[in-house]
Amino acid sequence: MSLLQREPDTRVRPPAPPTPQHGPWRRALLELALVAVLFLAYKVGRIAAAGHVEEAMNNAATVWHLERLLHLPSEYGLQHAVLGHHWLVKIANCYYAYVHFPVTAITLIWLYVWRPQHYIRIRRTLAWLTGAALAVHLLMPLAPPRMIAAFGMVDTGRVFGPSVYGSPNGDTLTNQYAAMPSLHVGWAIVIAMAFIGATRSKWRWLWVAHPILTLAVVLVTGNHYWLDAIVVTLLLGIVLALQGAWRTTHVTSIPKPRVHQG
Repeated sequence: MSLLQREPDTRVRPPAPPTPQHGPWRRALLELALVAVLFLAYKVGRIAAAGHVEEAMNNAATVWHLERLLHLPSEYGLQHAVLGHHWLVKIANCYYAYVHFPVTAITLIWLYVWRPQHYIRIRRTLAWLTGAALAVHLLMPLAPPRMIAAFGMVDTGRVFGPSVYGSPNGDTLTNQYAAMPSLHVGWAIVIAMAFIGATRSKWRWLWVAHPILTLAVVLVTGNHYWLDAIVVTLLLGIVLALQGAWRTTHVTSIPKPRVHQG
């Protein structure tokens, strides 16, 4: 037989694995469902913490006096410094009402499509931070300063508009006694981290303004205390530390391939 002629290969080869036709779409839908569950847990958890009005009021007085002992700036002084500028108050109300959820959702979508290597980490961080915050909501119901007449704070949403809350007694969609900690501030910090870490432009550091503006807004509108922002920052630090420890343990626990020397 000529060396150029080969016998036909009669070995039975396994069939090639089927190529997924809708893999990316299925994964996108799954991620969308997970994010929807995250937002739903945020709402359900806040509602579940309702029904502790007296405790929430007492905790508000405790937080207010603790802040004075710690010499933290006065929410009252900050709010009344801008109350004379109605246009500025309305901007703060709009920022509080219309930025929190949409910017978070847009960030997750952008990461999923354009920076998938950062998406899972940010989504996981938001999920764990939200879960930790909801646990604090349940353990320590807290009325926001705008509800306590003795503090002299104004409910800027109700007075100047727009307002995202109805009357506390008739509001069945949200729990207004869950001020501690501030997820507005916590999520804003995570969003800033996401864009700073996922981009390389010299302008990316401007995203630091988002949590700073959010902090100013939640204080001026009377929806949160300084301690609400401090506590959520500490919670975020714990979440990030635990994630770092988990990644380190996970990587070191993976067995290294053995190298066979001939």
